[in-house]
Amino acid sequence: MWGLIHKLGSPKWFYYRSAALQPWCWGVAALLLLTGTLWGLVFAPADYQQGNSFRIIYVHVPAAFLAQSVFVAMAVAGLIYMVWKIKIADMAAAAMAPLGAVMTFVALFSGAVWGVPTWGTWWMWDARLTSMLILLFLYIGVIALRGAFTRRDSAAQAASVLTMVGVINIPIIKYSVDWWYTLHQPASFTLTSKPSMPLEMWLPLLIMVLGFYCFFIALTLTRTRSEILRREANTRWVQTLFEGAN
Repeated sequence: MWGLIHKLGSPKWFYYRSAALQPWCWGVAALLLLTGTLWGLVFAPADYQQGNSFRIIYVHVPAAFLAQSVFVAMAVAGLIYMVWKIKIADMAAAAMAPLGAVMTFVALFSGAVWGVPTWGTWWMWDARLTSMLILLFLYIGVIALRGAFTRRDSAAQAASVLTMVGVINIPIIKYSVDWWYTLHQPASFTLTSKPSMPLEMWLPLLIMVLGFYCFFIALTLTRTRSEILRREANTRWVQTLFEGAN
């Protein structure tokens, strides 16, 4: 186990091993996203109350799931970096942050568009929406901290601390609809209960969620590999890699 952790902590080992996994992740992500999009937007039946406006769910829910999951993954990576000083963990966290911020914005924007026909307004200061907005600010803060320090180690430590502290917002987002009165509906489906949606509406949503997560893995691998080359540019193995390419 420790041998595997040691290998994963090696930028060189991670770079070469992830090369074989990366195209598969992109291929599966593209297939799932294409299938889910066509099924959800074209073939799934309209909702009996919301009509076709409910189809925003096929973007809104996966984006919201991914926005929260990315921040948790960043917090775990930050903890690994702070405890074991594994550089690849910080590289992965840096690679994830922009995607998490974009997904949070997509979730907020798509929710606002959905709110107009559903609630009659694009924004309400209820617990779920406010906590998601705080998550966006946390992402922006983490990204800004990484650019605010001249020393890379100091930037990594500051970003890791903010991420580990800010992760407390994730359970607030998840349980806000249970803890407080909000206009936001409960979860469309969970792992512990039967979906409230018909199968022909729920299945494409599940495919879209899986597609978003595969996209996250593929993009994180791609960005982490680029981050490795940038940070390890002065090492012999990277210089040899570029010499071989030329």
